Amino acid sequence: MLGQAGYSGAVLLRCGGRSRQPTFHFVWRCFPIANTGHQTNEEIRDKEVRLISESGEQLGIMSSQEALRLAEERNLDLVKISPTAVPPVCKLMDYGKYRFEQTKREKEARKNQRVVEIKEIRMSPSIDVNDFNVKLRNAQKFLSEGNRCKVTVRFRGREMAHTNIGQDLLVKFAEECGEIAVMDKSPKLEGRHMSIFLSPKPAKDKKQS
Repeated sequence: MLGQAGYSGAVLLRCGGRSRQPTFHFVWRCFPIANTGHQTNEEIRDKEVRLISESGEQLGIMSSQEALRLAEERNLDLVKISPTAVPPVCKLMDYGKYRFEQTKREKEARKNQRVVEIKEIRMSPSIDVNDFNVKLRNAQKFLSEGNRCKVTVRFRGREMAHTNIGQDLLVKFAEECGEIAVMDKSPKLEGRHMSIFLSPKPAKDKKQS
């Protein structure tokens, strides 16, 4: 079992003596395999534990030595699953199999997780209709794929005197994406940039639209 098993490792020992040239010998030792978060087998040194069998049956309160003896008889590991309980709760299990299945589940969960990206669309206040429509289609594609979208208008030179044009442009952009997205916040001016964030609508909201 994983909790009981070890691996052999070579330890390099330097042997002293009168010779100027030190001699070295390899000695093989067995080191315990580290587990992740659970105390197992000989690591459990509580005076008493409440033991649960591999099938979930309550085996009662007993000494940790007796619980470990039962684990060895059944060729299983003794694993502390509730260390804060009084007395601590331990379970008989194949800890190696448990860790393998847990790692497999974690990998599967990570595989199914979707990473949401923030895509940025940049425009100028004087953007023409064709360019506006191209950027609009790009944003709608990003949003339909489940990503958020940051839409930014950059003001140059004297354009800073007419930031209302950029604001109207951003509001119009958000309205054109209204069937599939919502505007998180109103247009906000930061330096020479004014931006909005668009987030995809939940599926049920899209249907209602």
